[in-house]
Amino acid sequence: MILLLSGLPIMAEFSYQASDTAGKIKNGTLTADTQEDALAQLVESDLIPIELKPAGGAAAGGFMTRYNTNHSKVPPSELIVFTKQLVTMVRVGIPMTQAFGILKEQTVQPRLKRLAGIIKDDIEGGMSLSAATSKHQAVFSPLFCSMIEAGETAGTLPEVLDRLLYLIEHEAKVKAEIKTAMRYPQIVVIVLGLAFLVMVGFVIPRFATFFAGADLELPAPTRLCMTMSRILLSYGIWIGLGVIGLVTLYHRYFNKTEAGILFRDRAFLKIPLIGPVLIKAAMSRFSSIFAILQSSGVLVLDSLRILEVTVGNAAIASEFAKIREMLEEGHGISGPLGASTYFPPMLVNMVKIGEESGRLDEMLQHVSEHYDVEISYTIKKMTDAIGPVLIVSLTGVVGFFALAIYLPMWDMTKMATKKT
Repeated sequence: MILLLSGLPIMAEFSYQASDTAGKIKNGTLTADTQEDALAQLVESDLIPIELKPAGGAAAGGFMTRYNTNHSKVPPSELIVFTKQLVTMVRVGIPMTQAFGILKEQTVQPRLKRLAGIIKDDIEGGMSLSAATSKHQAVFSPLFCSMIEAGETAGTLPEVLDRLLYLIEHEAKVKAEIKTAMRYPQIVVIVLGLAFLVMVGFVIPRFATFFAGADLELPAPTRLCMTMSRILLSYGIWIGLGVIGLVTLYHRYFNKTEAGILFRDRAFLKIPLIGPVLIKAAMSRFSSIFAILQSSGVLVLDSLRILEVTVGNAAIASEFAKIREMLEEGHGISGPLGASTYFPPMLVNMVKIGEESGRLDEMLQHVSEHYDVEISYTIKKMTDAIGPVLIVSLTGVVGFFALAIYLPMWDMTKMATKKT
C-alpha cells in the first residue's frame, strides 16, 4: 500500500503574504511541490512575495495528512454540507471571496478545506466561480460547474445553487437506496462463498480421511466434494493468484476502456431484477438534471453534453450523441428520445407535452418525481424477489454438503448393522 501511495504526486500547501503591482497587500494560500515552486507561482501572478511559509495544517500532519488533503475522496454528504453553507452565504449577500474564506475555516473534510482556499485565491485573482471550480472536476462535477456558469451568466446564482443543492441531495438519496437494497444480497453471497471454502478446504478433507478406511462406494455428492477439495488444496494458491490477476486486468484495462465500460453497462441493464432498477434510476437522474438545466437557462444541446457525462451509465449516455445529431438537424427532443433504446414511452410523451406547452422543465420534474416513486417500488420488488432466491441457494448449498457427509455415514451404519 505504501509503495502504491508513494508514486502519487504529493503537493504541499503554503501560506503567503505578498504585494501586487499597485502596492496592495494580499494574504492567501497556494499548493506546490516545493517552496521554490510556490515562489515561482507568486512571481508569475505578478505578486511580490513578503512572506512565504508552509501552511500549519499540511506541514504538521505528515504524509497521511498531505495525502488526505490532496487525494482523499470527498463523500457526497460532505459536498452537500459544503454546498448548503455556500448557498446560505450567497443568499444573504456575503461576497464570494469572504464566503470561501469562511468555508475554508469551518470545513472539516481535508480536501474540500484545501480547495476552498484555492478557489478563494482564484476568485481574488479575477477568476469566475465556475472557472475556479472547473479546475477541480474530480470533486466538482461537470454538472456542478456548468450550473454555476449558467447562474453567473443569467445573474441568478442563488437560485441555481438552490437547484444544484436539491440535485446533489436527490442523487445521494437514490444512490443510498440502491446501495442499501444491494447490501443484503452481497452479504449473503460473501457468507456463502466463505462457507463453501471452509467446507471444501477444511471439513471435507477430514471426512475424506475417515471415509478412505471404509470399504464402501461413495455417493456422487461426496465424490464431487472430495474432487473439489483436492483441486482447492493442490491448486488453491494458483487459483487465488489467477482470480486476483483477472480482477486486476479487468479494472485496469477492460473497466477503464470506453468499449469495456459500454459492454459492462449494457450487460448490467439486461440483468433480471437489477436492470430495471438501474434504468429507472438513470431515467430519474436524466429527468431531474435536464429539468434543472432547462430552468437554469442552459441550452438543450449543452444540457445533453452535460447529461452524457452525468447520467451514470455508458449505454444510456451513448444514446445522447445520436440525439444531439438529430437535434442539430432540426428535430425536437421528444422524437429522438422515442427512437432511443432505453427511454420509455411515458417519459417521451411527457417531454413531447412539455415541448408543445412550453413547460418542459415542469414536465421533466414530474417525470423525475414519478421515477423516484418507481425506484422505491422496484427496489422493494427486487428485494422481495431476491430474498427467496438467496434462501433457496443457501438451503441448496447446506443440503449438498449435508448429503455429501451424511450419506456415506448412513451407508457405513447400514454395513455395521448387517455385520452384527
